Amino acid sequence: MGTLLIRGARCVATFDDERRELRDASILVRDGRIEAVGAAGDLPQAADEVIDARGCLVVPGLVNTHHHMYQSLTRAIPSVQDAELFSWLRGLYPIWARLTPEMVQVSTQVAMAELLLSGCTTSSDHLYIYPNGVRLDDSIEAAQRIGMRFVATRGSMSVGQSKGGLPPDAVVESEDAILRDTRRVIETWHDPSPGAMVQVAVAPCSPFSVSRDLMRESAALARSYGVRLHTHLAENDHDIAYSREKFGCTPAEYAQQLGWVGADVWHAHCVKLDADGIALFARTRTGVAHCPCSNMRLASGIAPVRRMLDAGVPVGLGVDGSASNDGAQMVGEARQAMLLARVGRSLDPFGCDHGPAEMTARDVLALATRGGAEVLGRSDIGQIAVGRCADLALFDLDTLDFAGGAVHDPVGALLLCASPKARHTVVNGRVVVRDGRLATVDLPQLLERHNRLALQLAADRASA
Repeated sequence: MGTLLIRGARCVATFDDERRELRDASILVRDGRIEAVGAAGDLPQAADEVIDARGCLVVPGLVNTHHHMYQSLTRAIPSVQDAELFSWLRGLYPIWARLTPEMVQVSTQVAMAELLLSGCTTSSDHLYIYPNGVRLDDSIEAAQRIGMRFVATRGSMSVGQSKGGLPPDAVVESEDAILRDTRRVIETWHDPSPGAMVQVAVAPCSPFSVSRDLMRESAALARSYGVRLHTHLAENDHDIAYSREKFGCTPAEYAQQLGWVGADVWHAHCVKLDADGIALFARTRTGVAHCPCSNMRLASGIAPVRRMLDAGVPVGLGVDGSASNDGAQMVGEARQAMLLARVGRSLDPFGCDHGPAEMTARDVLALATRGGAEVLGRSDIGQIAVGRCADLALFDLDTLDFAGGAVHDPVGALLLCASPKARHTVVNGRVVVRDGRLATVDLPQLLERHNRLALQLAADRASA
């Protein structure tokens, strides 16, 4: 791959163990790894490729810990714009039942394009519906073409309405088929090595769409291969009520009973995680994907993130599905996490009074980088340090977005000012966004194809 030099950045916010913020600094990359970080005058001035970073803030590539990328085809569907989680899902399941492999491939690239343009270099994705020949391979192959580091989760739903679940029977799979295909995907695609561009996790969808047996067997399967486990948990009040009615316990107790706690597990949302659940997650190092925009969009509530962090729960950020956010702008998601934590001071279910210092800009950027890396079990990303993967996001501070802010605090301004697009995004030493444009796919052509498929998907449902 050769060498890449990020030369003369105004500020490099490393988010390394010392949280160094270096002025007039450079980063030397060799074969996809960071070889040196330091004062621009102390590093080489030439390389196989040089990016002039004068006027730029450089941060570790942002890490997205929860997404449903196929949902970019169903953004802003009128019938569910004002619905809460369960009615939102009921309105969309019949549309998603008409997904095709082409739709999954194209929507995955559109979602990843939005992430990459916002400085995100690593993303997970939770694909849990597999109609009409759709396979997880469709998402993985799309990620390889666009150049994003990817944690693909083999989701599943096995309990339909006839068995007391939420999804229609037409969109669930048999549990034998789920486990068989999960094995196939892991054996085909999972790369356990440091610097891996593709990893696979096991991800039954939710307590209201899979059986307890499938949860147990999925956990055993994942651990037999050494891969991670992911699901939704404690997302809103209806989710809590369902667990109490069907299982006689809280969502956290449900997870513990089924072996779904531990350092190899992360749960999405956890808006309604109670004090005992927080203590359990902290004790077992069970991770949480915090999705503030989606939680607000669906009126699910405000996750007690400060309480989780203070207890020692690993927390990362997630944009969640493109039909419940309805975007995938990671800087914007981080800004929203900061603001929501602050406004939550008067709504905290634990009665805490935190004030504006509840969540600082640097706190949230740590969640979006180091925190996400920890939640995904990756020690090779999430910070700018020698030996780590060269996943980097560069933001031009000399723009209207930062006027009057970056001159005072270039790092804080990233979240306190407007949410910008990245000037350059580097994944594994490869420049995939250059001067604000994707370098790996023809975006206008991709969007034309995507929008045509989105209309087709909705029209097919309307005529069905």
